Amino acid sequence: MPPKKASLLDDKRVAVLVNPKSAKGRWEKDLKARAYIHRVFGGRVYDRAGTKVEMIETARRLSLENDVLIALGGDGTVADAMQGIFNAGRQKDVILGIIPFGSGNALSRSLQLSLSLKNAVRAIRYGTPRVVDVIDIGGRIASFVSVGATGLVTYRTSQSKVPGLVGHLLASRILFTHPRHPMQISLFDGRDDAGVSFERKDLDLKVFDVIINKTNHFGYSWLIAPKAKIDDGYLDVTVFDIRALTYVWYFPLIYLGIYQKLLKHYKVRRIEIHGGDLHAQYNGEAIEKRESFEMNVIHKALRVIGPRTVDKKRPNRTEWIAGDSGF
Repeated sequence: MPPKKASLLDDKRVAVLVNPKSAKGRWEKDLKARAYIHRVFGGRVYDRAGTKVEMIETARRLSLENDVLIALGGDGTVADAMQGIFNAGRQKDVILGIIPFGSGNALSRSLQLSLSLKNAVRAIRYGTPRVVDVIDIGGRIASFVSVGATGLVTYRTSQSKVPGLVGHLLASRILFTHPRHPMQISLFDGRDDAGVSFERKDLDLKVFDVIINKTNHFGYSWLIAPKAKIDDGYLDVTVFDIRALTYVWYFPLIYLGIYQKLLKHYKVRRIEIHGGDLHAQYNGEAIEKRESFEMNVIHKALRVIGPRTVDKKRPNRTEWIAGDSGF
């Protein structure tokens, strides 16, 4: 019988942070998945936190006690885990693992993690830590941010009594009539798509939406920032200075990441946006309305476990060397 393969988790203290409300309470409903995770990780599964504040505090506490923190959930859960790691000051010590289990899996897709529960667990056990960047937005840690129309939709969704995708679609009706908002956008230490570098570039525009990403995706597989890279040291900025009806008419192309080729696009280290009464979201969570926002990239901020090899033809599927079929 061949020797047992060494796991990345060997000799490490591991905790699994679960958002029980993720994906409309899927954790509570999927008894088979829950039993599987408990069987693999035993008593190291923490699924009692209710509010976002409790999730971040639990993540902070677990980061002080463990070497690996695994986030099981969607973008919000991953964001809470990252925030907790940073709040604990352990971003250079704790490795983040991700088991996609939500409706939005933006960072998981950019890392090309499998959306299969068992394959995601295998990736954590036998994968490779990868150093990634994050966005700092006023002390909040993020993988993707938007200011403008999608920020307003996120806020409306958070206030809706209808959960999930249906609630999001209902809130999205505002896109048909949302006016462009005057914004003063300052970009620092970056370059444009022509490769022209600049120390500072100021834009004074009427804007429908501004996308600031490290990941390629928003939730629901929306390829919002096709040129974003999670480890290049830059914020990926796309400016939608188009009217609402244009946005809605071309939305299928925007969803597929095609229309973005026609828009203003930049790679920058820092961005400031001023405009008054601005709505924003980070990692799919609404931020209170403000007059301005500032975002910075934190380069090589965190180690995240990714798959050992990736099937390039099917980027959401992980290839495994023979013998990696189970536990």
